[in-house]
Amino acid sequence: PYRNGNAGVPYYTTLNSGRAGPHVLINAAVHGNELCGVIAIDALFRANVRPLRGRLTLGFANIDAYNRFDPADPSASRFVDEDLNRVWDEASLDGPRRSCELDRARALRPLMDTVDVLLDLHSMQHRTPPLLLCGPLPKGQALARAIGFPALVVSDAGHTAGRRLRDYGAFGDPSSPRNALLVECGQHWEQASPGIALESALHFLLHSDLIGEDVARPHLVTPVAPQEFIEVTDAITVRSEDFAFAQPFIGMERLPTAGTVIARDGGREIVTPYNDCILIMPTRRVVKGQTAVRLGRIVG
Repeated sequence: PYRNGNAGVPYYTTLNSGRAGPHVLINAAVHGNELCGVIAIDALFRANVRPLRGRLTLGFANIDAYNRFDPADPSASRFVDEDLNRVWDEASLDGPRRSCELDRARALRPLMDTVDVLLDLHSMQHRTPPLLLCGPLPKGQALARAIGFPALVVSDAGHTAGRRLRDYGAFGDPSSPRNALLVECGQHWEQASPGIALESALHFLLHSDLIGEDVARPHLVTPVAPQEFIEVTDAITVRSEDFAFAQPFIGMERLPTAGTVIARDGGREIVTPYNDCILIMPTRRVVKGQTAVRLGRIVG
């Protein structure tokens, strides 16, 4: 029902209040096997949510991958050709290379260039608490504090394999007021994840003054807890075909002692660089050149 849209690109719909205000975009399905954001945006449409000011755009990014979803092989539909959340650098977008995901990113680019504030809804491979990814800049950290949900905030610079949408263009420019957040709403198949996605969207819209408390309150069931900020200091990239974790990590483990072996990559041991090191989103899909795990520490 959302195929045609009205925002100049299929599957994106802009709701215009007719009053001055920011252009806010809530995005889902950057990865085709991450269903919680799709369910949350569908819920916003079904509830007939309308902005009190500015413009609200709701959309579904990698619809080609999403349409390939197969419950018998649910991870296979993450993307068609390549990760859509690793192509948002100017060299890739302006270059000659072609792929399903690059074509989609190029089609979405003019729309993204008009967005003042972006919320990108995702989910994770492992069943761990939801994470609010705010990027490395003070403006992202300030926006995460202002929204206040979820409680765990990760400040990181992304991946060596390519730039995420939340870091694209002005979102990643410290001199620009435009801003973006990414929420990892829980494990892909966990029943609670769509609810976290919807609550994240509603907190985001409340902060932007696009909706009133009367619209959001019936759906805000998760207690708002004091936030904990985690700074990512290292992103461990797989260098060889012979990479293996030392233990079956799922993420958010806190390893108390510096020098603890967490993985072996060929002949190289990967160890924690400091005490109380937190492992963030270790991958199940170990691929050379991709991020295996991120290492972080509590900063506030």
